[in-house]
Amino acid sequence: MNPSETYEKELSFQADRRRATVAFIKIASDLWYDNAIELVLFRNQVMDRNVSQILDLHEYAEGFVEKPISIFDTVEIAQAIKSLNLPPSKLDIGKLTYEYHLEESERNATSFIANKLKPSQSQKKIQPKDVVLYGFGRIGRLVARELMTKTGKGSQLRLRAIVTRGTINDDILEKRASLLKSDSVHGDFTGTVNIDAINNALIINGTTVRVISANAPEEIDYTIYGINDALVIDNTGAFRDKEQLSRHLIAKGVDRVLLTAPGKGIPNIVHGVNHKEYNPDEIKIFSAASCTTNAITPILYAIDKTIGVKSGHLETIHAYTNDQNLVDNMHSKYRRGRAAALNMVITETGAGKAVSKALPTFEGKLTSNAIRVPVPNGSLAILNLELSKKTTLKGINGVFKKYALEGALVEQIKYSLNNELVSSDIVGSQQPSIYDSNATIVRKDGKNVVLYVWYDNEYGYSHQVLRLAKYISKVRRYTYY
Repeated sequence: MNPSETYEKELSFQADRRRATVAFIKIASDLWYDNAIELVLFRNQVMDRNVSQILDLHEYAEGFVEKPISIFDTVEIAQAIKSLNLPPSKLDIGKLTYEYHLEESERNATSFIANKLKPSQSQKKIQPKDVVLYGFGRIGRLVARELMTKTGKGSQLRLRAIVTRGTINDDILEKRASLLKSDSVHGDFTGTVNIDAINNALIINGTTVRVISANAPEEIDYTIYGINDALVIDNTGAFRDKEQLSRHLIAKGVDRVLLTAPGKGIPNIVHGVNHKEYNPDEIKIFSAASCTTNAITPILYAIDKTIGVKSGHLETIHAYTNDQNLVDNMHSKYRRGRAAALNMVITETGAGKAVSKALPTFEGKLTSNAIRVPVPNGSLAILNLELSKKTTLKGINGVFKKYALEGALVEQIKYSLNNELVSSDIVGSQQPSIYDSNATIVRKDGKNVVLYVWYDNEYGYSHQVLRLAKYISKVRRYTYY
């Protein structure tokens, strides 16, 4: 075949792939809006992704499982899912496609899916949960974006109100709407945001979300806005212990409280690791711990269960936060008063101690420190660990590849194959822990390892908050990972 013929053949194949991708996007959208079935590709979101992004995800999938997974394969599986009357669910089409290829005896995609997802038929009907965001900072706005982007038929979490302090007028509503719509780190919101000045509300994707002004949690009556048995997600950072957070429960219309920070006297949860240890029927107030704790705890759990950890040190290279100063000024803590965008700043982190709240076996095993660096988002945890048993680079990478592919932590751990990975690449990652397989160091004697774990300290953490919110609200759909 001459070069011209080869080129024409490549063009034709590329066009076929892109047409198939358009079909895949259409099926994924129909499943979500018509059936409340969400498709993901090895835990990577496919909703609101363009053709090139979907094809990039397929390339990652092929490298991850070391098997061919083409867009033509996933279209076939997606069509099979659509042909069945499945209940609301979240399905990993990458894993399903991979397993379909492994089953040599089953070459009918529809019967394969019907058999594979048979347990989904026994799922109980979900009662949607009203959600109130108490505070509207970095985490609050990202949670709002995700809730409104994935509202679908409203069968899980429904954002009904946002509570802020101070006067609410046209100007304030416009500013709140602008902050939600435009984000210097995460880009523009893919939906629409307008204001309703008469009713003090934001109209997000055509849905009314009330904006309520309050100086104290207990003074609000949510029921006058038609909000009942709500989950309050407190992202202000103002209330950190059980007594303070209990004030939310005094308000009319509130059923549960979730804190987006480490809390005292309440369960500190890293979803995927210890959430099942606490019954949401018996506990009213939960903490989603910190972004760093959510990044390192799944990694530490995996390595401790398989190899064992004697002791270690955590150093987190963390993006600067709103707590720091833009220019040199007074600050209650040492060093944090220096200009955040100009300096690397050594400061403390409680993540090393906080791990033991989710994993008691790590009590007293970890020391920790933090360095705030001049990037607005995207952080890196470096774990230097002394192990109980010997291992190799292949062995340690094998552990995390297995946990990223199957088991209870597939939503939490992403296995990176990228030799060129840098902090900006992980912005927008839904997983709280991105294991850098190419950076791992193993000492010659096999008893010491250095692990590099990236995390989007805003977006990845916000997804952990939402996973926990769904668990304590009992609106988790059937999932197949």
